[in-house]
Amino acid sequence: MMQIQGVDIQPLDGLKVIDVSSFLAGPFCSTQLAEFGADVVKLEMPKVGDALRRFGSITPHGDSLPWLSETRNKKSATLDLRTPEGAELLKALIKDADVLVENFQPGTLEKWGLGWDVLKEVNPRLIMVRISGYGQTGPYSPRPGFGRIGNAFGGLSYLAGYPDRPPVTPGSATIPDYLAGLYGALGVLLCIQALAKTGRGQVVDIGLYEPIFRILDELAPSYHMKGYVRERMGPGTVNVVPHSHYPTKDKKWVAIACTNDKIFERLALAMGVPEWGGAGKWGTITQREAERAQVDEHVGTWTAQRTREEVLSTCESFQIPCGSVYAIDEIFEDPQYAARENIKYMKDAHGDEYAIPNLVPRLSDTPGKIRSLGPSLGQHNDEIFSSRLGLSVQRIAELKAKGVI
Repeated sequence: MMQIQGVDIQPLDGLKVIDVSSFLAGPFCSTQLAEFGADVVKLEMPKVGDALRRFGSITPHGDSLPWLSETRNKKSATLDLRTPEGAELLKALIKDADVLVENFQPGTLEKWGLGWDVLKEVNPRLIMVRISGYGQTGPYSPRPGFGRIGNAFGGLSYLAGYPDRPPVTPGSATIPDYLAGLYGALGVLLCIQALAKTGRGQVVDIGLYEPIFRILDELAPSYHMKGYVRERMGPGTVNVVPHSHYPTKDKKWVAIACTNDKIFERLALAMGVPEWGGAGKWGTITQREAERAQVDEHVGTWTAQRTREEVLSTCESFQIPCGSVYAIDEIFEDPQYAARENIKYMKDAHGDEYAIPNLVPRLSDTPGKIRSLGPSLGQHNDEIFSSRLGLSVQRIAELKAKGVI
C-alpha cells in the first residue's frame, strides 16, 4: 500500500459523501466509495434507522448481517429530513460535501424542499446520485420499485428457469440493487472527472431495471434485427453449446463453457471422441446448436461417469473452461477463495466475529480497506453535528428533544 510519511493513501481520500438512501442500492453505492477512502456519513431516521438494519439474519445484538456488511466503513448520524430543521441541517452538510446519495421515490426530496434545483444552489459542485425503481423520468417514474421488480421489468426474470415452468428468481432478487449501486459509484467517478473540466456538479440518474437491461448481451439487438424473443432455456445458453451445468458421479455439478469451436474440439478430445470436433459432425457452433439436446446429453453422460474433481482435472489439462457449481459451504472451504482472501473476518463493536465478502477491485498501489462494520444508530451524532456543523450542546439537545436528530 502506498504511504506518504507513514500515512496510507487511498484513491478517494478527502471525498465527502452524504448518504440519505435506504435499504440496499443507494447504501451499496456509497459503500463502494467508502471502501476506497471516502468519508461517508449515513443519515438515518431518528430512533428507527435504515430498514436494512432489520433485513435478513439478526445478530444477538440486534444488528442484521446485511447491515454490518453493506454499511461498512460508514458513520451514522440521525436526521429527520421531513422536518424544516432537518432539511436545513442537510443543506448545511451539503455545503461542504462532494456527493449526495439518495434512493427515495422521485419527487420525495422535492416535496421536502430538497430537490436538485435547491441543492445545486447550495453547492454548485455537488454530485447527486439518484437511484429509484424506474429513474427520475418517464411514465413509470412515480412507481415504487425493488430488486425483484428490477429483475422482472429489466428482462432477466423472463429468461430464468425452464420453458415449461414459471420464471424464477435469477439467483438473487438483490442483483439490481447491487448493479445499480455499482453503476452509481461509477457515475460518481465520471462526474468527478467532469467536475475538474466544467466546475459544475451534476445528477447521476439510475433506474433499478436499467443495469439489468444493459447486461443482457444481444437480447435487444437480436429482437430488433430478427424479431427473436429469447425464451427460458434452463441452464443452457443461447448461441453456444455445450455451455451449461452437468452432473457428476458424486452428486455434484460442474459448469462447462465451450464458447467457440476450438474449445469444443478440445472437449471432444478429452471425452475420447475427437471425431465430433474439427471437421466432424459437431465441429461448428451451428452444427451443435442444431442438435443441442444430443450434445448436452453426451456431455452430461460423460461427466456423470466421473467425480467432480476428475472432471475438473481433465478439463484443466485440456484447457477447457470448467468450474464447480458451489454452495456457500464449499466456498468457505475452497483454497482459491482463501488465497485471494475473498472472505474477510471482522469483529463488531461487541467483539463478535463475522465473515463478509471482501472488497472488489483490488488495487496494487492504493488498495481499498475495510476499517469497520456497520455502525450503531446515531453513533457519530456528536462528530457530525458538533464538530462538523458547530452546533452547541444545548442546540443538539433541543433538536433531539424535537425528534429532528
